[in-house]
Amino acid sequence: MTGTVNRRKFLKGSALAATATAATLAAPSIARAEPAVIKMQAAWGGGIFLEDAKHYVERVNAMAPKDLKIDLLSVGAVVKTSQMQDAVHRGVLDAAHYVPAYWYSKSKAASLFGTGPCFGWSSQEVLGWVYFGGGQELFEELMDTLKLNVVSFFNSPMPAQPLGWFKEHITSSAQMKGLKYRTVGLAADVMMEMGLSVVQLPGGEIQPAMKSGLIDAAEFNNPTSDRDFGMQDVSKHYHLASFHQSQEFFEVTFNKKMFNGLPDELQAILKYASEAENSNFYWYSIKRYSDDLITLRDEQGVNIYRTPDSIMSDQLVAWDVVLERLSSEDPFFAKVVASQKAYAKDVMNYLHLNAPDYRLAYKHYFG
Repeated sequence: MTGTVNRRKFLKGSALAATATAATLAAPSIARAEPAVIKMQAAWGGGIFLEDAKHYVERVNAMAPKDLKIDLLSVGAVVKTSQMQDAVHRGVLDAAHYVPAYWYSKSKAASLFGTGPCFGWSSQEVLGWVYFGGGQELFEELMDTLKLNVVSFFNSPMPAQPLGWFKEHITSSAQMKGLKYRTVGLAADVMMEMGLSVVQLPGGEIQPAMKSGLIDAAEFNNPTSDRDFGMQDVSKHYHLASFHQSQEFFEVTFNKKMFNGLPDELQAILKYASEAENSNFYWYSIKRYSDDLITLRDEQGVNIYRTPDSIMSDQLVAWDVVLERLSSEDPFFAKVVASQKAYAKDVMNYLHLNAPDYRLAYKHYFG
């Protein structure tokens, strides 16, 4: 009896298996769709900023490996850096990784999104304004006004940029008057207000320009990039701390038509990967900057100074002049500045009241 039952079960199972096999053989072969590919050009030919762009791309590619892939192209691969935004707007590029200061010639207000005045805040708090203080909405309003077919996200809060490299130790603003100085964005307006002659150059041209005498002094961004450029070979006087660009971050921008054509979940990945990169950038970069500053000082003979408060106070006065002039010329510029001030006034009131003197603790342990 038991043997009969087992035989029946076996025959029934065999029949089902045969049916399933036949159905499988009869079913048409469905090919998996290839992932959507986004061509993104970076404004960086190498160094830590290109690494940062790669980190963002790696996050996107890891979160949607079967549906989305970003191909990262280095500087100049398709268009010049100055043409990148227009290329994304027209769809020549799908995306770009750069900073707003690289296209602020279209609108001075662009530089407020990253290289604006210091209202007592750092890059972290400016990004807070972007995400929770109305900054993103104002940026999108600017894009609509300029009729640019782009969608942008911001990430990677940079530390304050050094005043830079000079041929001598700078102890007063008077020493800088008349110098040919490299910077970008609204910082150019500020430094010109302080009496410098500003030359705007891409990063890779800074060191050769200073070596040839085309410029007398320069800043780029941080000890790691500056060392990669070889600034220590043309100057031994490096001044940290400044209000000319005390906050900045990256912009990742996408062609709006292409972006809107993606499924909602892929749009979310592009957005939230930008937010995730905030933490990675800060942790990764701060360690690199710290190590390279020590190398510049201990192994390459660079004199490291902190810019005097008197110079930074003069920068704030220059900022006042620039902001008043540009606000009177452009109502939208004034609108953005007012929004930033309102956010900074409340947020920084809390942070400054609450923050202990970290330098005091540092001196206690390290002298």
